Amino acid sequence: MKIVVTGGAGFIGSNVADAFLAAGHEVVIIDNLSTGYRHNVNPAAVFYEKDICSPEISSILHKEKADVICHHAAQASVPVSVKDPLYDANTNVMGFINLLQSAVSSGARKVIFISSGGALYGEAEEYPTTENYRPIPLSVYAINKMVGEIYLHFYKHQYGLDYTALRYANVYGPRQVSHGEAGVVSIFIEKLLKGETPTINRYDDQPDGMIRDYVFVQDVVKANLAALDKGSGEAFNIGTCIPCSTRALYNEITNQLCIWIEPHFSQARLGDLRNSLLNYQKATQYLGWKPDYNLSSGIAETIKYFKNR
Repeated sequence: MKIVVTGGAGFIGSNVADAFLAAGHEVVIIDNLSTGYRHNVNPAAVFYEKDICSPEISSILHKEKADVICHHAAQASVPVSVKDPLYDANTNVMGFINLLQSAVSSGARKVIFISSGGALYGEAEEYPTTENYRPIPLSVYAINKMVGEIYLHFYKHQYGLDYTALRYANVYGPRQVSHGEAGVVSIFIEKLLKGETPTINRYDDQPDGMIRDYVFVQDVVKANLAALDKGSGEAFNIGTCIPCSTRALYNEITNQLCIWIEPHFSQARLGDLRNSLLNYQKATQYLGWKPDYNLSSGIAETIKYFKNR
């Protein structure tokens, strides 16, 4: 089949695009390169350097006639969304509506939507959290991901456009960038390799930092492959259901690198949750998915990437 991957030059999207190609599919990548990189674009894919908010998205989708749209393009920083909610809404809501309208008019049959299990549920009282828990978002980013899922439900009801929403936990792995508000795993590894002192953000009542569910990017890739023909009209948590504090993550990285530098500590950022942990049993039941990597094996692969880069 032919698949459009928005954000396919970014960390997660490029890994997903590579897997689609390896599985024998045709892949079209749309990315404005604001956070992605041209060197991540697989040469076997067709590439358009365009923003999802562009009116040209419609003509691209009409030209390519894709079967599936795998939507990874997003404003992905929680703190940025809190500081600039209009910017976040323009990309994560208006840009997504632009894509949905174009998908319907061009005859696409399905959208794989990348949502956020790591942010959507807020400070959930159900822990670990299932998809049945009513989301109570505590950041603009999470609110707009929830809005995206609601739009998907509408477009399926109104136009028959199928969808699967994947609610990612905290994804890490090769190609993750360490600048700006990027993932903590890549930040820790790069700083330690440079001999710099990393910073752990935390709340005063959590001396070891926030609790997160860290999922390796290749496990996320596997979920996208499964969602091509499974999970119709449903949302799925994609995580490990293993809690990990920021300090425990830091210790795992320092132990594998054999670099021991005591970190700085700083206050939690805008929109940071204290705890996030995802139950993935629904994904196992309906997608046949479960994570293959534990934290130790995933960190090992990530360190290998950064050392060889």
